[in-house]
Amino acid sequence: MAGHPHLSVQALTKYIKRKFDADPHLRNVFVKGELSNVKSHPSGHIYFTLKDEKSRIQSAMFRSSASSLKFKPENGMNVLITGDVTVFETSGNYQLYVQSMQPDGIGALYLAFEQLKESLGKEGLFDARWKRPLPLFPTKIGVVTAQSGAAIQDICSTIERRYPLAEIILFPAIVQGPQAAPSIVKSIEQADTYGSIDVLIVGRGGGSIEDLWAFNEESVARAIFSCRLPVISAVGHETDTTIADFVSDRRAPTPTAAAEMAVPARDELFERLLDRKRAIYNSLSNQIKNERKHLISLQTSYPLQFPERLYRPFTDRLIGLEGRLLRSGQDITGHRLSQYQRLNSMLSTFSPEQRIKEGHRNTVALTERLTRGVHQDVRIQSDRFHASVRMLKALNPLTIMERGYSIVYQNNEVANSTKSLEVGGNIQIRLQDGTVEAMVQKITLHEGEEI
Repeated sequence: MAGHPHLSVQALTKYIKRKFDADPHLRNVFVKGELSNVKSHPSGHIYFTLKDEKSRIQSAMFRSSASSLKFKPENGMNVLITGDVTVFETSGNYQLYVQSMQPDGIGALYLAFEQLKESLGKEGLFDARWKRPLPLFPTKIGVVTAQSGAAIQDICSTIERRYPLAEIILFPAIVQGPQAAPSIVKSIEQADTYGSIDVLIVGRGGGSIEDLWAFNEESVARAIFSCRLPVISAVGHETDTTIADFVSDRRAPTPTAAAEMAVPARDELFERLLDRKRAIYNSLSNQIKNERKHLISLQTSYPLQFPERLYRPFTDRLIGLEGRLLRSGQDITGHRLSQYQRLNSMLSTFSPEQRIKEGHRNTVALTERLTRGVHQDVRIQSDRFHASVRMLKALNPLTIMERGYSIVYQNNEVANSTKSLEVGGNIQIRLQDGTVEAMVQKITLHEGEEI
């Protein structure tokens, strides 16, 4: 192989890539096939293999193109692709760089609609348990729609005609185009935080599916689901169905129908009031008739004609009970009186006061006995004293001396015998009224003997 310089792999690959890039038939090619090995990169790029029964080609769709997709590419999906074919230098493989992708057989928007519907349905956003009832008589109605659209005119005229008491508060939103979904979400959130809205209408007038597509966006669907107000979706016409219709609490076929759904009809209310008035009047009339019949029946009844017979058994029973009550009272009173007397007697018997009185009586009796005894003893002793005094007086020598007797003392002793005296001796003679000193001159005995 001498004389033939060898190319590097990179140079050969670059050469081939230039050939691919220079080929106009590989620009803006239209290819259809089945998606396989689809991988969505976090950066937004999508990588997949496009294949048919006999061939396959590696493909890539960068974020700038993938962001415009209305549906999510999935394995097994048949698609129509527009793109460029070139060589990926790193691997040396040729590759299809996709610029646009359409589902093969159905529209991309329809597929996106079905995919989002299935996804949100699996999350439960369409479940009936989340559906809230609409207020019967709303006072404030919020409307999220275009400020200059026909929908707000239809809603206002309908509510004014049916229920002029309600106030309409418009939350303007862009309802068509790339900025529609964020604008609708923002207006829904404003209405939700407004504070006094009773029900919210979200919608717009008719149009193509592209015109209505904002109401098929996931952000709008989640905003409606998260809204705390009852939401009526009113998008397009009767045949237009959007994701907003499924997630809303009520779906109205048109904005006008949404307004009719949000408020009651004034004429219908008047008619209902008249019906209710007639029903109440008839009911009261029938009730009065029945009560009158009942009153007459009661007035002519046996107990009311002879009322005393109605309560006679009770009177007899009352009399009997009164007699029993009286006897029972007497028995109880007698028994209690007897108990009282017995207890009073016992109390009197063992009463300290009674015992004190009895002791006082005994003391008085003993005192009297003692006094009588003392007086008697004093009297006896007095008698004895006086007798002794009389006897002493009788035996008192002084008394005898009053009758002329005297007592002779010698040496301070009574000289009761002549033998104790001697002639010449001094003696004292005690007389009644004094003593005489004398001298014995002569002693004569009774026999006449002289000493």
